[in-house]
Amino acid sequence: MIINFSVQNFGSIREKQTLSFEADKSTHLEDTYIVKFGEQRILKLALIYGANASGKTTILKALDFLRDIVINPERKKNNELDFNPFLFDPSTPKENSTISIEFFQNNIKYFYEVEFFKKAIVSEELYFYSPNKANVFKRKTNLSNQFTEITFGNKITTDKVFEKTLESNTLWNNTVLGGYLKTNIDLKELQEVVDWFGVYLNPLIYTRTELEDFVTSRISDKEISKSDVVSILKKADFNISDIVIQEEEKEIPDDFIEFLKRQIKAPSEQIKELEEKGKLTAVNLEFEHTVSNTTYTLPFESESQGTRRYYGFAGLLTLLIKNSTAFPIDELESSLHPDLYLHFLLSFLLNSKNSQIIATTHNREILDNKDIFRNDAIWFTDKQESCSTELYSLTDFDSSVVRNTTNILNAYKSGKLSGTPNLGDPFIDLNL
Repeated sequence: MIINFSVQNFGSIREKQTLSFEADKSTHLEDTYIVKFGEQRILKLALIYGANASGKTTILKALDFLRDIVINPERKKNNELDFNPFLFDPSTPKENSTISIEFFQNNIKYFYEVEFFKKAIVSEELYFYSPNKANVFKRKTNLSNQFTEITFGNKITTDKVFEKTLESNTLWNNTVLGGYLKTNIDLKELQEVVDWFGVYLNPLIYTRTELEDFVTSRISDKEISKSDVVSILKKADFNISDIVIQEEEKEIPDDFIEFLKRQIKAPSEQIKELEEKGKLTAVNLEFEHTVSNTTYTLPFESESQGTRRYYGFAGLLTLLIKNSTAFPIDELESSLHPDLYLHFLLSFLLNSKNSQIIATTHNREILDNKDIFRNDAIWFTDKQESCSTELYSLTDFDSSVVRNTTNILNAYKSGKLSGTPNLGDPFIDLNL
């Protein structure tokens, strides 16, 4: 589980900003929100509120970027890392960016930090606590010769062949963890961390992310139970009695193969395989609706946008409940009725064990209901005069602003908590 996550000089974030899942001392909704690791109490949920362009999504993008440079290392040393530093300042584009994360994997706490710029990883370090803090490795990049130098902590057993092999496979624009994935070697501490990034932490889900393909493929592969998804959809009042998934092979038009060849320039192995096979497997998804004891079948494309999105969320909910996993979600409320949005969050909180959701949202209704939210699970982003992002928690406000009796929604709407847009006069004088 994520303990905390920090980012500096990334997108709209200039100064170091930290989002923490560590619970405060409050016992409010303890059994619903909190997972205990020894003395540490970790929250399952973090919701980020804020105006448009205040940096909410940037927080999630930074987390997704970190996952990507670990799981999908660059293959060529001249490829640049896919991010921008803070650009509204003359100095920050020339400065390094930093991301760090602290998390639990198999009840062991790890701390990982990476410093980088567009062309290279500058430095990197990994620690674990067992129970005291110990170094796994430190990495420095010799920027003049573009070579990675790795030193291991005294509690880590390796040999020179292992170290040299890992160094040679860790390009200057790769993380050590990414280099490890390209290397036929084994080290428990590195494997544990790589597994956490690859298995526990999922890619960022945008409003445009087509979750239906993700969920349908997981159902077909038996990773998600179809009956579980149907059960969740029934509880959400979609009147869906079954899901029908059918696969059929279709002939591939010759001009489609030629189109792929032109787009990709050099034909890949996949294109050659498609050309030889001449057929493509298509998946047809339909929902069965039972009305007055009569079953009707409706193509997935004919369902409402809300039904289609919640089908994806039902699959996510199944994974969150049955596994230990984390999903970053942008604009959680998109296409969902406020009651359904709340139903999804409550279903997650009441049924999951060691999973987490970190989501951006504009749905403010939850702020008016202390029966379902904890103050330490609510975060805000605010755009400063410098156009940089400030991230802070509801618990950062002292009792002069937020008391036990304070109506949080009214305080937020009135601007006392910031994180709201500074809108101008609605009258517009156009030059006609």
